[in-house]
Amino acid sequence: MSKTVLILGASGKIGRNATAAFHTAGWQVRRFDRSKDDMNSAAIGVDVIVNGLNPPNYHNWARLIPEITAQVIAAAKASGATVILPGNVYNFGDTPGTWSQDTPHRPVSRKGKIRVEMEQAYRASGVQTIVLRAGNFIDPEGQDDVMGLLLLRDIKKGKVTFVGDPHIQQAYCFLPDWAGAAVMLAEQRDKLAVFEDIPFPGHNFAVSELHSALEIKLGRKLKLAGFPWWVMSLASPFWELARELKEMRYLWNTDHVLSGEKMAYLLPEFEPTDIRTVMTASLLLKIDPDQAVPRGSRVSIA
Repeated sequence: MSKTVLILGASGKIGRNATAAFHTAGWQVRRFDRSKDDMNSAAIGVDVIVNGLNPPNYHNWARLIPEITAQVIAAAKASGATVILPGNVYNFGDTPGTWSQDTPHRPVSRKGKIRVEMEQAYRASGVQTIVLRAGNFIDPEGQDDVMGLLLLRDIKKGKVTFVGDPHIQQAYCFLPDWAGAAVMLAEQRDKLAVFEDIPFPGHNFAVSELHSALEIKLGRKLKLAGFPWWVMSLASPFWELARELKEMRYLWNTDHVLSGEKMAYLLPEFEPTDIRTVMTASLLLKIDPDQAVPRGSRVSIA
């Protein structure tokens, strides 16, 4: 089986981690540069396309997500490649529980509806598509993840921030683990269905549990502080990101986990990073960026 992958959004969270994982696994890696590359041409000869493209700060999803989806489907059809897509949990709405591939899609947000329509487009396209669905991204080498933007935004001041109920369970995705699972699925794609919806169980914890783990790691007391949603409300009329974050506030008060049953069946040898490491992996970057591992230092690809 040939092993060439095209990474879309190679400089982003998904792209950087996927690039490292595929390279380590011995794949030939192509990075798509949308400023100069034609996607159809870039995809010729590749076996897998990892779609890490996503408009920053939720910008204009209603227009841009369908445009990106159409481009990726066209490139996959031109090359015969399998698409691996990082799914999210917006599809499931605000009903608490364990969410699996069989959970009905009942989005309660605009972004959730857009994601449902996106997945429907892939399903209808006939392109082999693997939706590897995950919770909140944790990127140990980046600042623009759930830790940097929300939970550890004030860690230098000795605070852990809760965005909703600090005692309910949320699904989190350690991106090096997600990328490793994506490689394993890519390597057995010939055994998979044309469309696969695979929940990535990742790790589940409450912010109160994160707070305790960080206190142990740092050896000192930390404050547990609420996120300033009132600032988002004031800024919403003129700040796009504030409006979009407010729309997703419900999710932080929806107790949920992702089922690991299907992935355990497909990837019985997969071993996730332990939860304590996941909770504290990006702590150094948040406290002292100068001492952290530089972005992109995992791998160098010509």
